[in-house]
Amino acid sequence: MENIVDGDCRERTRRYLEGLQLVKQGAEARVYRGNFLGKPAVVKERFPKAYRYPVLDEKLTHKRITQEVRSILRCRKAGIVTPVVYFVDYASNCLYLEDIEGSITVRDYIMTVQENDSSLYSLAQRIGQVLAHMHDEDVIHGDLTTSNMLLQLPHQDLNLVLIDFGLSFISSVPEDKGVDLYVLEKAFLSTHPKTEDVFKTLLQSYTAAYKKSLPVIKKLDEVRLRGRKRSMVG
Repeated sequence: MENIVDGDCRERTRRYLEGLQLVKQGAEARVYRGNFLGKPAVVKERFPKAYRYPVLDEKLTHKRITQEVRSILRCRKAGIVTPVVYFVDYASNCLYLEDIEGSITVRDYIMTVQENDSSLYSLAQRIGQVLAHMHDEDVIHGDLTTSNMLLQLPHQDLNLVLIDFGLSFISSVPEDKGVDLYVLEKAFLSTHPKTEDVFKTLLQSYTAAYKKSLPVIKKLDEVRLRGRKRSMVG
């Protein structure tokens, strides 16, 4: 009986998703944009992995969705701006989130301003403060890039929104936080060349805002060293 009910739920969700706009498809999920209960929404659908045993795949997917929702709610409770979670559909492995209308990614914002624009340094300071707050709550984002940060309207006010917590988890370990910053550093400097000083400002802001930053920055330096060694060998 339960399988029949789940099957009906999945079929209804499939028909609903067909009426939405497919925004992005990655290795883990499809992202749609549309309306949910009359509100602008983003729907994230985690689809089955054919290479995994079905029961294991379902358990891992369920765990990943739970971790994502937990991280978002933990951030929101702490005052960090993330999209509102409208609904979690475990039958279809879909997560219904607030669509931040009129927002742009930090990636796009950086690409529209001049390299020496002072707003870049103000933005870097803001990002550092938000990430310090997030790490103080022991939330590890897992996929920090400038595409996973939004600026709400008006964009020049630098009101930051963190999105896409699909790889997130909870940890107080300094190395996990150092790796989080390393992922951002690699993504930041590869996407935005000649912004080394901007990223230094970000780290300075992070360090000033986070009382436990010293072991995290130490681990960041260790991870950088390991990364350079791998590059030299490979």
